[in-house]
Amino acid sequence: MSASSHDAIPATPRLIEARQRSAPSPRSAMRSGWPAAIAGRALDAAAVFWFVVVVLGQLIFVVYIAGFYGRAALRGDFEAWNKVLPHGYVPGDTFGNLVLGVHLAFAIVITLGGALQLTPAIRRIAPRFHRWNGRVYLFSAVLMSVGGFVMGLTRKTVGGLSQHIAIDINAALILVFAALALHHAMARRFDAHRRWALRLFLAVSGVWFFRVGLMAWLLANQGPVGFDPVTFSGPFLSVLAFAQYLLPLAVLELYFRARASTAAGPRLAMAAGLSLLTLVIAAGIVGASLMMWLPHL
Repeated sequence: MSASSHDAIPATPRLIEARQRSAPSPRSAMRSGWPAAIAGRALDAAAVFWFVVVVLGQLIFVVYIAGFYGRAALRGDFEAWNKVLPHGYVPGDTFGNLVLGVHLAFAIVITLGGALQLTPAIRRIAPRFHRWNGRVYLFSAVLMSVGGFVMGLTRKTVGGLSQHIAIDINAALILVFAALALHHAMARRFDAHRRWALRLFLAVSGVWFFRVGLMAWLLANQGPVGFDPVTFSGPFLSVLAFAQYLLPLAVLELYFRARASTAAGPRLAMAAGLSLLTLVIAAGIVGASLMMWLPHL
């Protein structure tokens, strides 16, 4: 044995004793871990609260799409779409009308699929269904994004240039997030896959967040403030067009950081902020349901 190995042997008991003196006792470690554990449960509860409210709101949106657009299509009354979607149905524009119809149909598919895809129990109990539903979800997301680009180029839509740019960026983000979610799933990096799948869900839900955010704003101000309801343009709508996906994505990143933190403060702050945001979303859902969606059924 070398001299260095002989020197290390007597030091080992002293090193263990020093580590034992510096380490916190099990009781003190347990006491210090309680606030973080409670904060973690509060954050989990806030996330579940957000998910349930958003899914319920999106299911109402699905009922509206199927009940209004779908029923009008079954009657052959496609021009009824223009009551709520300016320049939606254009007589003689077979290709454009077909793109819009497919876009609306897959809006139903992707909304229902997203709710099922992010439900942990389904992923755990039916992993095969989760994988196939994920494939359908990704395909729908790509198809809707491409369809959005096409409609933006071929159809006259309301709103200013800033809103159109925001919609194009949203569509581009959906394509990027879908590719990254698929890439990490194929590489079996499931933690990264779930993160990108969540980002994809929020980006896909941008149109829904726009409507809910708009109705929450109208309720808070008791009328249109910051935009012209006739031309559907103005500073508020320009901001909302970008915020419809950038704000949820920013909140998600803060949520990831809070979950990774071992301190109680960031978790509690995130839980409180997410709960407050969920209440705002709930108010917007109620407003959109009563004033935009259910009256057309």
